[in-house]
Amino acid sequence: MNNNEVENRNDGSGGTLYAEIIIPLALPQTYTWLIPSQFQQSAKPGIRVEVQLRNKRYSGIIKKLIHQKPNDFQPKPILNILDDEPLLHQQQLQLWQWIAEYYMCSEGEVMQAAMPANLKLSSETILVWNDEHNEDFTNLNDKEYIVAEALSIKKELKLSKVQQLLDASYVYPVIKKLIEKDVCHVWEELKEKYKEKTETYIVLHPQYHDEEKLAALLNTSTRAPKQMELLLSYLHLIKEDGEVTQSSLLKKSNAAAAQLKGLVDKNILLAEKRSINRIRSLPKDIHIDFTLSPAQQTALNEINDSFKEKNVCLLHGATASGKTQIYIKLIEQYIQQGKQVLYMLPEIALTAQVIRRLQKHFGGYIAVYHSKFNANERVEIWNRIKNGELKVLLGARSALFLPFKDLGLIIADEEHDASYKQQDPAPRYHARDTAIYYASLFNAGGSAKVLLGSATPSVESYFNAQTKKYALVELKERYGNAVLPSIEIIDLTKIASKDRVPVSPQLKEAIDETLAQHKQVLLFQNRRGYTPYMVCNVCGWIPQCKNCDVTLTYHKAKNKMICHYCGTEYPVLYTCPQCGSHDFKQKNFGTEKLEELVVETFPAAKVARMDYDTMKGKNNHDTLIKLFEQQKINLLVGTQMIVKGLDFEHVNLVGILDADSLLYFADFRVNERAFQLMEQVSGRAGRKDDNGKVLIQVRNTHHPVLKFVKEHDYKALYDFDIQSRQFYHYPPFTRLIHFSFRHKENHIAEEAANIFTAGIKKDFEPYITGPAQPVINRLRNKYIWDLLLKLPRNSELINKCKMQAEQQIAILKFNKRYSSVDIVPDVDPV
Repeated sequence: MNNNEVENRNDGSGGTLYAEIIIPLALPQTYTWLIPSQFQQSAKPGIRVEVQLRNKRYSGIIKKLIHQKPNDFQPKPILNILDDEPLLHQQQLQLWQWIAEYYMCSEGEVMQAAMPANLKLSSETILVWNDEHNEDFTNLNDKEYIVAEALSIKKELKLSKVQQLLDASYVYPVIKKLIEKDVCHVWEELKEKYKEKTETYIVLHPQYHDEEKLAALLNTSTRAPKQMELLLSYLHLIKEDGEVTQSSLLKKSNAAAAQLKGLVDKNILLAEKRSINRIRSLPKDIHIDFTLSPAQQTALNEINDSFKEKNVCLLHGATASGKTQIYIKLIEQYIQQGKQVLYMLPEIALTAQVIRRLQKHFGGYIAVYHSKFNANERVEIWNRIKNGELKVLLGARSALFLPFKDLGLIIADEEHDASYKQQDPAPRYHARDTAIYYASLFNAGGSAKVLLGSATPSVESYFNAQTKKYALVELKERYGNAVLPSIEIIDLTKIASKDRVPVSPQLKEAIDETLAQHKQVLLFQNRRGYTPYMVCNVCGWIPQCKNCDVTLTYHKAKNKMICHYCGTEYPVLYTCPQCGSHDFKQKNFGTEKLEELVVETFPAAKVARMDYDTMKGKNNHDTLIKLFEQQKINLLVGTQMIVKGLDFEHVNLVGILDADSLLYFADFRVNERAFQLMEQVSGRAGRKDDNGKVLIQVRNTHHPVLKFVKEHDYKALYDFDIQSRQFYHYPPFTRLIHFSFRHKENHIAEEAANIFTAGIKKDFEPYITGPAQPVINRLRNKYIWDLLLKLPRNSELINKCKMQAEQQIAILKFNKRYSSVDIVPDVDPV
């Protein structure tokens, strides 16, 4: 136990001990509980304990042990210790505290996000029989009598059992009366949700390990031919597989469970229940079957050299330059050193393709972790990472919370991607930035290293590299002498209005040529659904969501109009409620309509769509990507999901259908984001042998970003954007904190925003923008007022601002008029 684990702890002679305990609630600070003497030797930071708060029981995590009693209250004792060993290492507790402080949330909210659901215990109501009751049931009604009689026999009943007895879900009035009549009392039991998965294995009785005895058995067992067949099947499987499960044996021998039981009863075979992993691992093996190109080898050497002086390195590599192969070589180095590696990707969709590549090279050394895993699978990954069994973990941003034992390297691929930032609920952390702090906590032999990789780095990361905060390694050439795709701009204003369809004549011709060459096509449209909005042709009325100030998107497959912000579905309107007209016009197009049009235009093509609506299942991403890799699909329509890091050998043409929609947003990052999206999707073309082609459909052909994209010139985009960032005081020259005030009544949200602003104005007036309403000023039936602070990069000033903001939030919440206002702080918004 180190100095961080306990403050002023006694020598174990029985002094009073207290603990700061994190529970999964949004509390303003961690609470302190008393550690009773019987638990003092077992209590350690990182261990789960059972505590009671306001008559409810929670499983909390001990943050630290202290010897000094709080001044203002008498701490309650913890009820139980739930683990033999800590569930977290010290680094995770430090990480939770840093996230809570930096991103202005509570450690309880971090705990809620970080821990698998099955490691957070649930509180389940249990009725307990009152032994002092005289069993006089004359004052009970029929329902009360049924429950009381069952309780007198069973002594304990769960709430679910009471519901079964009464054949009703609402049983609280009955329970309340039984408690009032002293028939029973309620006990809240914390129930462990995680259960080990077990499987029955069949083994040969030890006495038959002797070959002579086994031969004698086989020669004499003639009376039970079915059992003999089953035994022979067992001997064949054990020789082939090394282990035999009951299910595989019965399937192989085509026998019944009763015949197996006969052999078990005769002590010929034994049945053993064993705990097994839900996620099957491959054999651990390192098999690198490629050689780096000279440019890649130079980049790898530069990365290793940079890690001697700096803990963070930015790898700026062109699309298809072979960054993943460099990652694989680095991972090999760290496995051989006995270190763990976290390989982060921004989207679950990317993990399916990358995990297959990594498993080919590392086998069982690697596993994947993301939100589509079920709760028990997550617990098993958690435990295998914690004990150091797993060396390489591939995952989305949530993988950052796993309890790594000896972390050596974090790779953040596609580091520029906004998906690394958690939006709702809290903690609203940025996984890339959090990874850099997390790596610094592994101090043995120096901090863990962080490699940021991207073909289109974020302006902030590139600025940090330019100012020598990070090391910078550049890989400018594509792997295997492949050349960057040629880019052609199609001016939509020159196409006659009657011919204006999503696919221009030039793009149609290019698709026909590509398909004729048996190559593949990607079509990118950054809107899902069929029609983004409909408008009445007579009066101009547009259907809007009742809960949000946004237009409804028509989804043809569901025949519904859907709000993409709150998810509310509405029936399709055929009559305008404003003028009674039946004449509606569909405006613009989404991926669903684009897919339909492509199927009609190219009937011989094998078409598929990749967007949020089609990728909801656990394995949908992987299945579609495999089909595309195998060329069973040759034309893929999609949103941003098709942009990010996917590697397809046979894609020769990429079409960007509506570049204008990327270039015009009220956001200081609009140029950066538009360049990243267009460059990344362009990078999917021509990755193998042929020269790829990219066609960009746009109306404003003179936008400067298009020139940078056409020339694949990230540095020119950076130089163009960094000047305006400095002039208008945006990152990387400032730190942003965004506050959102939300309430069902607009004037109350506005008042709260103004009062908050007045409270911090004295010290921070030069840095305040707002309060003002955003473009979309009502979501989920709550009006929104926004406030933005652009603070100088001064940690003392930023911390002072956060402290004052939290004080103002507390003042507002104390006022009954504003207590129901949702105040959402977002540090470093994207």
